[in-house]
Amino acid sequence: GAGMIAERRILLGHIAGAHGVQGWVRVRSHTQPRENILRYRPWTVRHRDGEFQVDDVRGRVQGQGIIAHWPELLDRDQAEAFKGAEIWVARTQLPPAGPDEVYWFDLEGLRVVGVDGHDFGRIVHRLGRGGHRRATLRLMSAVGRSVGSGSGKRVGSIADGEAIED
Repeated sequence: GAGMIAERRILLGHIAGAHGVQGWVRVRSHTQPRENILRYRPWTVRHRDGEFQVDDVRGRVQGQGIIAHWPELLDRDQAEAFKGAEIWVARTQLPPAGPDEVYWFDLEGLRVVGVDGHDFGRIVHRLGRGGHRRATLRLMSAVGRSVGSGSGKRVGSIADGEAIED
């Protein structure tokens, strides 16, 4: 309705293509562990023809990946048409981060300031994935140009002065 703020959504995966002949899709999940993508509902599926909400997703681990299905997918051709589509969920669906934990996407937009006061810019996004102890962050300088990426144990003081360590 009027005055409502759009709900923030988080990209949790992509559709990699069709699986079998009955309308199942292969899902490239960005969650850890990868099957956690199946816990969240509804999915907002974005592809070249727009986006729509899927409430009735079912899926399972299949080999090294995830396969999923929803009732409107009737055959392989329909499933293959969604290749490359993005799977988004509302930020509010994710559980709160635990003590000493942080979701990387919650750091996006924050300013990175070195312990010496040097302003490195704002976090645009994290590069790469996986359970690495070190993170590589893409930064934008205050004037809006990319200043490259950096990796390290300490990521200076972030926004409210709280030191974030990876």
